[in-house]
Amino acid sequence: MRAIWVLIGVAALAGCSNDPQLHNISSGQTTPDEFAILPTRPLSMPQDLNQLPQPTPGGANITDPNPKGDAVAALGGDPSRLQPTGIGTADGALVNYASRLGVNAGIRQQLAQEDVEWRSNHSRRLLETWARTDVYYRAYESMTLDSWAEQTRWQRAGAKVSTPPPVEIVE
Repeated sequence: MRAIWVLIGVAALAGCSNDPQLHNISSGQTTPDEFAILPTRPLSMPQDLNQLPQPTPGGANITDPNPKGDAVAALGGDPSRLQPTGIGTADGALVNYASRLGVNAGIRQQLAQEDVEWRSNHSRRLLETWARTDVYYRAYESMTLDSWAEQTRWQRAGAKVSTPPPVEIVE
């Protein structure tokens, strides 16, 4: 009888979480994650110590990896252009048109709160918690766009659409 109460207590605690996680990335993983180790750049002494950036908590370090910037530099581009500088001049008209009916300044916080509520209501069930299954796709299934049905709908409406890839026939 005591074992049953212990199991009920464990099950109740397993359902308690402030931030419900729908993905279980480590499901079925028996080996270490080789992508968790990030190489850093080698330490070096700058010519002038005044070139060192001011330390900022949570900020970037000059030895931190920058894979996007490194890839842009390797392809002959300017990595400094990856830094956010606001809205580009080419996108100004688009942003003005999109914000013509007003802009909600706190939209990111509102959407984050609504998503936490959605994930809480569609999170793992008891056996899924014990089995540590991934329930992300089930939770967001009602929001998924059926691309084949959408393409058919646009074709029937007379819109020009690209040719879909052939359907794989599994034998």
